[in-house]
Amino acid sequence: MQVSIETTSGLERRLTVAIPANTVDAEVTKRLNDAAKTVRINGFRKGKVPMRVVKQRFGAGVRQEVLGDTINRSFYEALQKEAIRPAGQPNIEPKQMDEGKDIEYVATFEVYPVVELQGLEGLEVTKYDADITDADVDKIIDTLRENNAQWDVVERAAADGEQVNIDFDGTKEGEAFEGGAGKGVDLILGSNSMIAGFESGLVGAKAGDDVELNLTFPDDYQAEDLRGAAVVFKVVVNSVSEKVLPELNDEFFAKFGVTESDTEKFKEEVQENMEREKQIALKAKVKDQLMDALLAANEIETPKSLVSAEIDAMRNQMVQQYGGAAENMDLRSLLPDDMFRERAEKRTTLGLLVAAIVDQEKLKADKDVVRRLIEDAAATYQDPDSVINQYYSNERLLASVEAAALEEGVVDFLLSKANITDVTVNYEEAIKPLEAAAAE
Repeated sequence: MQVSIETTSGLERRLTVAIPANTVDAEVTKRLNDAAKTVRINGFRKGKVPMRVVKQRFGAGVRQEVLGDTINRSFYEALQKEAIRPAGQPNIEPKQMDEGKDIEYVATFEVYPVVELQGLEGLEVTKYDADITDADVDKIIDTLRENNAQWDVVERAAADGEQVNIDFDGTKEGEAFEGGAGKGVDLILGSNSMIAGFESGLVGAKAGDDVELNLTFPDDYQAEDLRGAAVVFKVVVNSVSEKVLPELNDEFFAKFGVTESDTEKFKEEVQENMEREKQIALKAKVKDQLMDALLAANEIETPKSLVSAEIDAMRNQMVQQYGGAAENMDLRSLLPDDMFRERAEKRTTLGLLVAAIVDQEKLKADKDVVRRLIEDAAATYQDPDSVINQYYSNERLLASVEAAALEEGVVDFLLSKANITDVTVNYEEAIKPLEAAAAE
């Protein structure tokens, strides 16, 4: 086998491989001979089919099969010979595949970049902490009650914050427009679900009222034909409902897995959950700062094939997250690459940098950390022990946890060399992601 390699641009490589004709032809002959012993063809006894008939019937298919196997095997042998580590799948272009002639093909692919780590010492990190006060607990409980509230119909005028059920028809210059009508629509006044003036125009309305709203669409409205347009909405109010919060009782506690009829016990459970959420958020903030600083200190070229694979993974994850079926859907049109590219490039680059740190520092996944991560994941299920056993008996699941444990090891390593500033904030600030806090 003859191998030559050239750099085409950046991380891209072009590998040309030539394989002697007799290597392929001998394997084709061997497979045809093996087939002749078992093949059944009308007019011939088993094992007595002439080779010319076997070749005529199966030769082309067997040759294609041998060519595929030979190219696949020789490609990875060539990589070993040249000590090359490919990133992503190669593009194989056959050059010469004719019978009796030497086989030649060209494989184009990217390689992993050589990462020379910089700036691992003295990364600037702010470590946040927060005390959880009684007021914080009460606020979370109020939120839980709000989320589990019900709407009761009342026979009076609607106030801001209450819900109306309406039918409406909108017209522009006397003509109906797309999306301008609805029947039996529940609308919370003050939710800003509709354009300015719609909800405030229904404050004070009662069931059975007909309300006419003369409004103007905003200049930046998503539908071009409605931007800045004057419209009229005719609204029929079907009902008015007020929000009723659930009492702190057994029924409410049971929704959150608390079986004791004790408000103080419920508050303790809520505070424990808040503490867990806080610790997760604080760790995430430290990690995000370290990873951003690591990125800023290390500019590396990222293989396009790895970024593309990450984009595909993120796109499929989004489809699954929202319960969509991927079948018969043009995902690239609905969710184009550019939606994910920036985050995919960041995640791919960080993956390469983290892997380089693991390799350089010879880090291993700590078994205790792996166990803790598995137990944390299992704690949310009714039968934690069963889930734990499933993780340890499934190589793929276990490998994913070990990767997370390794990443924790990298964070701990970077943190041990970082310049740390301790800051105390309130609970809401503590659980807020860095990006959200920065945007305010």
